[in-house]
Amino acid sequence: MINEEKIHKSTSGWWALSPLFVFLCLYLVTSILVNDFYKVPITVAFLISSCYAIAITRGLNLEQRVYQFSVGASNKNIMLMVWIFILAGAFAQSAKQMGAIDATVNLTLHILPDNLLLAGIFLASCFISLSIGTSVGTIVALTPVAIGLAEKTGIDLPFMVAVVVGGSFFGDNLSFISDTTIASTKTQECVMRDKFRVNSMIVVPAALVVLGIYIFQGLSVAAPPQVQEIEWVKVIPYLIVLGTAIAGMNVMLVLIIGIFTSGVIGIATGSLGFFDWFGAMGTGITGMGELIIITLLAGGMLETIRYNGGIDFIINKLTRHVNGKRGAELSIAALVSIANLCTANNTIAIITTGPIAKDIAKKFHLDRRKTASILDTFSCLIQGIIPYGAQMLIAAGLAQISPLSIIGNLYYPFTMGICALLAILFRYPRRYS
Repeated sequence: MINEEKIHKSTSGWWALSPLFVFLCLYLVTSILVNDFYKVPITVAFLISSCYAIAITRGLNLEQRVYQFSVGASNKNIMLMVWIFILAGAFAQSAKQMGAIDATVNLTLHILPDNLLLAGIFLASCFISLSIGTSVGTIVALTPVAIGLAEKTGIDLPFMVAVVVGGSFFGDNLSFISDTTIASTKTQECVMRDKFRVNSMIVVPAALVVLGIYIFQGLSVAAPPQVQEIEWVKVIPYLIVLGTAIAGMNVMLVLIIGIFTSGVIGIATGSLGFFDWFGAMGTGITGMGELIIITLLAGGMLETIRYNGGIDFIINKLTRHVNGKRGAELSIAALVSIANLCTANNTIAIITTGPIAKDIAKKFHLDRRKTASILDTFSCLIQGIIPYGAQMLIAAGLAQISPLSIIGNLYYPFTMGICALLAILFRYPRRYS
């Protein structure tokens, strides 16, 4: 066991952050230059940047460097994500094989008019995420339905998945039971309902703008003229998953119940044999293999960046020349954004930068409700647009597409970010500025 207190952290500055730049250059920049998001596999980009992160860590021998990397890869949050990915893969594939997804898609097409399909899915994503307080749970529940709708209507798959992903961050940012809301209000010592009031004044206009865009774009959507007969019994697994999720049940329990009900109903209706059910679960879990590898490599690399002092460096750099209220709020936004970029976890980013944000707020007499809103909004913005975030990875994994193709079709996170930035620049809302 390594005694971390005795290990000298000699790597610092921009050098400590360089593994992140290596990854972004390998995956993002290269993909854009060659105009092919599948040319450089994201697993290879993470492997190379992870090896580089281990190589530049000073003051440790190779075994200790690998151990430090493994500390990040085996972090409890990373392991929880792996569990969710495994269960999500098993549920998605077993539900698909027994016909639950087709039945749910047909029901959706039956209920929603063609021109309100995009707006309806966006509203559903917003409502579910607001109810359950997690973007990951919302994406797990709705992405398979969005995939089926894209197949039936001819809507571009990355675009349809992006509608779900965008809406999921509405609730993640606003919900009273969201971990980001809890973290931001606790670190700033303000009341949740006050932070909700400030936050909603900034992000609800963004959601309305995006809803209007989806209504307009939905005018050209045409569903199949003859929708197949709805098999109501096969919709039950999804109704149970959505119901238990909205009731606030743990996402892992929700998925386990979904897997069980899919198997029972599939066997009862004769659409799925007992061993076919096991085979479907195995296929779904195996299909999440790449996603799990990416998550472990990302967790290890980002922990190495933290260990080498990258996050501490950027925090000190940004807070050194803060001047005035507007500059103070912008520095808090930049702090949490960069911390989220380096941790790929919006809650951890808020917890990391929250105490510094509180000190800045005290020094420049900022309203704590506004600083809590800034922490939450900008962390959700970055979490929603990074290709190695849990939300983007699981959506891309379920749809079998590149995370970058989803990012290119996102409306809500970018619109939310613009509204949040304008709120700082124009001192809005006045009462809290």
